[in-house]
Amino acid sequence: MTEADRIFQRFPEFIREYIYRHGWNRLYDVQIDAARVLFESGDNLLLTSATASGKTEAAFFPILADLCEHPPATESVSVLYIAPLKSLINDQFMRMEELLSASGIRVTHWHGDVSVSRKEQLLRHPSGILQITPESLESMLMRRGHDLLRIFGGLRYVLLDEIHTLVGSDRGNQVICQLCRLSRILGFSPRRVGLSATIGDPALAAEWLGAGSGRKTQAPARPPEKLHWRLAFAHFYIQNAAENQTPTAHSEKASARTGKAALDPGYEFLYDAVRDKRALVFSNSREETEYVTATLRQIARKRGEADIFCIHHGNLSAALREDAERKMKDESTHAVTCATVTMELGIDIGRLERVVQVDAPHSVSGFLQRLGRSGRRGNPPEMIEVFREDTPLPNTPLPQLIPWGLLRAIAITELYVREWFIEPPHIRKMPLSLAFHQTLSILASSGELLPRVLAERVLSLPPFSAMEKEDYRTLLLSMLENDFLEMTEEKGLLIGLRGERLINSFKFYAVFRDSEDFTVRCDSDEIGTITTPPPVGDRFALAGRVWEVTEVDLTRRLIYVHGVEGKMEISWPGDSGEIHTRVLEKMRDVLFGTEQYAYCMPNAAARLETARNLAHHTGMPDSMVIPLGGSSFVLFPWLGTCAFRTLRRLLTVLAGRLGISDISGEGCCYITFKARREDGEKLLDRLAGILRERPIDPESLVGASEMPVYDKYDEYIPAELLRKAYARDRLCPEEVMLRFGPGASECGGTV
Repeated sequence: MTEADRIFQRFPEFIREYIYRHGWNRLYDVQIDAARVLFESGDNLLLTSATASGKTEAAFFPILADLCEHPPATESVSVLYIAPLKSLINDQFMRMEELLSASGIRVTHWHGDVSVSRKEQLLRHPSGILQITPESLESMLMRRGHDLLRIFGGLRYVLLDEIHTLVGSDRGNQVICQLCRLSRILGFSPRRVGLSATIGDPALAAEWLGAGSGRKTQAPARPPEKLHWRLAFAHFYIQNAAENQTPTAHSEKASARTGKAALDPGYEFLYDAVRDKRALVFSNSREETEYVTATLRQIARKRGEADIFCIHHGNLSAALREDAERKMKDESTHAVTCATVTMELGIDIGRLERVVQVDAPHSVSGFLQRLGRSGRRGNPPEMIEVFREDTPLPNTPLPQLIPWGLLRAIAITELYVREWFIEPPHIRKMPLSLAFHQTLSILASSGELLPRVLAERVLSLPPFSAMEKEDYRTLLLSMLENDFLEMTEEKGLLIGLRGERLINSFKFYAVFRDSEDFTVRCDSDEIGTITTPPPVGDRFALAGRVWEVTEVDLTRRLIYVHGVEGKMEISWPGDSGEIHTRVLEKMRDVLFGTEQYAYCMPNAAARLETARNLAHHTGMPDSMVIPLGGSSFVLFPWLGTCAFRTLRRLLTVLAGRLGISDISGEGCCYITFKARREDGEKLLDRLAGILRERPIDPESLVGASEMPVYDKYDEYIPAELLRKAYARDRLCPEEVMLRFGPGASECGGTV
């Protein structure tokens, strides 16, 4: 009997029936690996495998087998499943109900949209599997501390889904804090299982997953998968209607209808690429998603065709998001959903025929997640990436003539195809906002604590292992001075008046930043939220449509609207994604190379060739500093976001010694500056000389008056701590030293 046969025979009958019902003729390697670890050891498990490879079932089959072999002795939740999105929990809840229908094991989902009656049922009789968000788990730790031992006393497993979104982030570190706090209450640490398709450094992720558990974490190695993708990159100039921009039969049909290339051929091409498909259209921001949706609907009206377009992002109402998810699962329709990262994760949307990406994703991980949404059930994944660009004017500066998005898309693809590279997680050393949050949460759940005891409870949590005691003391003193904490006559600490106001809001449970949004309503329908209320009579875009304001209720933060025709743009505050240095280095290799890429359609290949000719004629392969005429220069450092940020600050601090001024940057692609000819030409030599004398001190790059506020509770943190945390967690002097320090080559070496 093979190992797979032995594992299969150990599964209870309802799991074997589930496998037969789904037509699986064998157990996959990932399922065998998971069962081996969970059946034969007491270790944690990090399970990494391609999207749609059956990771969820691989984890649950042996867990459920264990529950059937060894039924719980008392009423208690046996499995805690934590996911980053409500929609993912809802989807997994439906999948688990099918799997468990014949098992007698109950599954309960718990988040803000679940009815109180369902939650009370679990609280009265805890059992089976509890699916929950980090925010709802925080609420339980704070508000039900006296009841946690009864609810979780027999907890055996904790599953963290899509952990690539959690590792190293404040939200992920919040989960690690929660699990450690729960283990203290229970007196033991349940086994942890992490699931993801895109982990760049499994060893680092395994260490993070097991932190504080007292258990070893196994991460079975997966052999490189055989890639079978359908991939195409298409490029368009926006204004040039006369130029031949018809790279496919779809566009030729559009051209025949209009008699010439469309005014925006990129969007016409996108429309034709999805009009008869079940498809997802990804954009990198909510703003772009709104504009793309409105444009596709506009094209449908112009052509007299049905509006099949849905929209999905975090500022839409739950009803609109769920409507999009429902239509995507209905395989009898050709629904197209325009989405952000909210549809990137593992929601089962059935047989998706095509993914379209507008511009390039920011990371290899994001590319793989989005590509993996298509091609399920035996079909290869299929993605088209569409690049739109203004037609350059004769006086357009050199750096703006480079197609950075196209280069990034090629670089991301090649990094994975050739090197299997995925970005490693970034582990923060000073998560101050989370420390502020957990301090209040622990006091809310435990009551009065001596400062020494509180510090021990917080600093012993794994996310704060690198935080210095003196820094935490500074934080506590600040919280006392500002009434977030108060000290009793017995020298104990309690939550102060300002702290009470924070923890009494449901928004406290989340550690990610939330804006004070206004809810938009049309009659009785909730549309979504926007940040700034327009005056009555003004119009704005939301949910891919245009709305006119009829009333603003500032007290209740409500905006009443009615729909109108047209198309507009909208914006929300937020950061763009971080890009890894390896991506920038590969972009350099693509630009300076000669390789042709089969997935680049004719216009994209021609655009790349034009950029390559420009780069070689301007000397870009020979030096990172290029004169632009007069006193203007441009520096192409080929560094990722963190290192680029460090370099820009370093140049600003050293500007006087280097003889440069008017320093400005664009994304992380280039830095422009002013200098005399001699100073500009000697910039790299002078910078290397300075770095030879003294390595970069990151704290010296942060101004004494700066208040670097990024995370949710940073505004309550002492400025000196924020500056120190910024230097340690948001700057990367090591990469700058390797690129520009002594011994670095003129055109830049590999970091």
